Amino acid sequence: MIKFRTHDALLIVDVQKDFCPGGALAIEGGDTVVAPLNQWIQAAKDSDTPVYLSRDWHPREHISFAEQGGPWPPHCIQDSEGARFHPDLKVPHSAVVITKGVRMDMDQNSAFEQTGLAFHLKNAGIRRLFVGGLALDVCVQATVMDARKSGFDVVLIDDATRAVNPEKGSHARDRMQESGVSLCQT
Repeated sequence: MIKFRTHDALLIVDVQKDFCPGGALAIEGGDTVVAPLNQWIQAAKDSDTPVYLSRDWHPREHISFAEQGGPWPPHCIQDSEGARFHPDLKVPHSAVVITKGVRMDMDQNSAFEQTGLAFHLKNAGIRRLFVGGLALDVCVQATVMDARKSGFDVVLIDDATRAVNPEKGSHARDRMQESGVSLCQT
């Protein structure tokens, strides 16, 4: 049973069409995070817990794209269909969307990297974050590690995240736990 407390928030990382099957940078099973995340979203709505969603929102010639010397194929291009949240994800109207990956000179894997999110959460009195989304070994890990560095308690919703590379995902999970992150299941 999902139970939020006062000073908690739900943070969903990059559950966008391009990271799901059929997308430009599809993660195997990426769409399987939607059902558990919808349960967390409903529990957050039922308890008036704030919900945050990050999204990659890259310019067309972003530095992370292979054509520019980066490691990734073009994905989550601003205003493209692939940049939209998964259509089955039940995004509340009250959700705060954090846009990242907009800088031309750097990749912003973390929802905290130059977005003002830590400042906003602290001003809102948030102390603990429940985090799920895509991808465990890239943007989820970067977000979780930055959340810890910013002083937040973090709980990783383990069944609501998938990795680009399962082996790297296992290492990412270990690294997060070593930093003090707790794991939970839906």
